[in-house]
Amino acid sequence: MMKEIQRAMNAFEEELMSSHHVCLNEALVLCCLENESLSASEISDKTGLSNSNASKVIRCIEEKELIKRVLGKKDKRQMYFKLSEQGKIKLNKIKSENLKIPVIFESIVNKCSHE
Repeated sequence: MMKEIQRAMNAFEEELMSSHHVCLNEALVLCCLENESLSASEISDKTGLSNSNASKVIRCIEEKELIKRVLGKKDKRQMYFKLSEQGKIKLNKIKSENLKIPVIFESIVNKCSHE
């Protein structure tokens, strides 16, 4: 079963990469930033990525100009990230395209869409 889950995740990520040029973790961070600005640690918490992995993903999508840095309003030392205009466009394209959800994950997707 674990092998099937891994294969399904790999196939899904390959489709995401070929059609949108972002990996699964990058898309996950873009989704988290859809309606708010978040700090790196908040992104890590929301995505379940380790702090170091979240930092790598943030750096990568920042280099792709999909997110931008914003200084905190209360504390100028605090750094937040939000979608750039390119990031908003990319996320909308990802959301509007019917990516093929692997059958093994359909029950999860159906559950989440009803919440």
